[in-house]
Amino acid sequence: MLNSICNGRKDNLDIYSTFPVAFSIFYKTKLEKKLQHINIQHFETQNGKVLDIPLSYQLFGKELYSAPVVLINHALTGNSDVAGENGWWKSLVGEGKLIDTNRFTVICFNIPGNGFDGFFIDNYEDFTVQDIASVFLQGLQKLKVKNLFALVGGSIGGSIGWEMLALDNNLVEKFIPVATDFKTSDWLHSQCLVQKFLLESEDKPLEKARVHAMLCYRTPESLNSRFNREIDSEKKILKSHDWLNFHGKRLNERFSLKAYKLVNHLLMNINGKQNELENINAEIHLVAVDSDLFYPAFEIKNTYDFLLNKNRNVQYHEIKSIHGHDAFLMEYQQLNTILKPIFLN
Repeated sequence: MLNSICNGRKDNLDIYSTFPVAFSIFYKTKLEKKLQHINIQHFETQNGKVLDIPLSYQLFGKELYSAPVVLINHALTGNSDVAGENGWWKSLVGEGKLIDTNRFTVICFNIPGNGFDGFFIDNYEDFTVQDIASVFLQGLQKLKVKNLFALVGGSIGGSIGWEMLALDNNLVEKFIPVATDFKTSDWLHSQCLVQKFLLESEDKPLEKARVHAMLCYRTPESLNSRFNREIDSEKKILKSHDWLNFHGKRLNERFSLKAYKLVNHLLMNINGKQNELENINAEIHLVAVDSDLFYPAFEIKNTYDFLLNKNRNVQYHEIKSIHGHDAFLMEYQQLNTILKPIFLN
């Protein structure tokens, strides 16, 4: 998410960008050594399809079984590389940082089919968010991890977390869904539907989808204040136009169309049940972004009000930003301030 190319006209953050466009053979070899795999055999999806899934993951910090475990679920086009030199959340995860790898064992699974490990799913519509949650739970079982100190998930990663806790009410001590909810709203479904149409285009489907998505991740105020209708003198187009082109081309260079169709389908079909939330036995910290167009703050407040009314141990936190959904990847100082008391307790 965070290791984008620095350019005066571009962002110093590309949401969900997890490694440079042109990364070396050395890095790929290094990555292969860090990735570990669990073979989930004969997994049956909600619609009855059966297949083997090579679930890949990475471990950071203390040796497994020697320290409290934090599971981090990555977002839409993210992956398991959450910490270290190329980590998409390295500002928060690492030695002496908020999620301190001197204190915790950190696990991050890849959403099966995201392509980071070379595994893709052809029939992506066979999968639901609950299926991914079940795969992650089986992964934890295979690792003999029965309880987590914390489960943190941003965007769809948090939605997978909701489904995991609906299936295992006693899994975690602290659950922290960030800029996400337990369901796909009509608004979010509509945006994903536009994404689906664009992904079915014959010409540049990934680039088109990404350009639209960037407008969902940001806000009018964010773009207007950044570009101020300035023109790129060489390309003879608005700098905002050039910025969108950059993000579209970049995703096309580092991500697979097949993987994007899968994760968009998952985002489009988050079907958690409200009555299942009250059974979750965890300290729940909901983190919203006040300007989020993807998962509006009022939706997350509604979830908070429901849980509070059911006497659940729940708190609501809000990031203040003009940048919309992307703020959970940009406003690190605010996020650190919000999460610090949770991880120190």
